[in-house]
Amino acid sequence: MECVDTGRASQFAFTARRNNSLSTSGRLLVFCFVFFVSVGIGLAFTLVFGAWPIMPFAGVEMLVLYLAFRYIERHAMDYERLAIAGDRVEVEVLDGGRLSRFDCNRHWTRVVCDGKGGRLALRSHGREVEIGRHLNQEQRLSVARQLGRVLHDAR
Repeated sequence: MECVDTGRASQFAFTARRNNSLSTSGRLLVFCFVFFVSVGIGLAFTLVFGAWPIMPFAGVEMLVLYLAFRYIERHAMDYERLAIAGDRVEVEVLDGGRLSRFDCNRHWTRVVCDGKGGRLALRSHGREVEIGRHLNQEQRLSVARQLGRVLHDAR
């Protein structure tokens, strides 16, 4: 999470990104290692003990692991960016390659928070956008307080 408050009431920037513990090449290495170990064990049991039913299960296991890593790779670059400048509040969300934008007037924007940090959103003119999906509860509460101050200073 990156959060920048310039100290002036007219500017605020906030960016939240996913926590990716492995790079693309790291995920590929882990997948290859698990693949060769799993298929190697399956082949050993098939050739030594004649337990051929192990191979289809090893194949299904590798398919599920591949699909999980593919999903993680698709969402690795996801982010949320919120910027307040002048009278504009701009929210940009990249989710799985889809970019969406939410633009509204700063004076009409309200922070919606459940108080426990479970949900954080901005609401204006009947439209609402959820933010802080990549943050934990404490971070969402902190961002909600900062946003509340920045938006309140505009009034």
